[in-house]
Amino acid sequence: MKTLNQIREEGITVLTESLGSVDAIRFLQQFDTGHGDYTAERRRILGSPTVDDVLKKIMVRRKRLAVRH
Repeated sequence: MKTLNQIREEGITVLTESLGSVDAIRFLQQFDTGHGDYTAERRRILGSPTVDDVLKKIMVRRKRLAVRH
């Protein structure tokens, strides 16, 4: 059985040979796990709205958009 490091190295080699260096890097960048705590950030920005809160905001927005058209 191959180690994860061996699989990673072979995968990068195959990607680079198939896609070229630039596109292989672009492909790999899609899988960046990022950093920080998404859930904490989301709560800080949005709070903890209930389903009813969200529905009320949707209805208000729809009414606003309907008035414009």
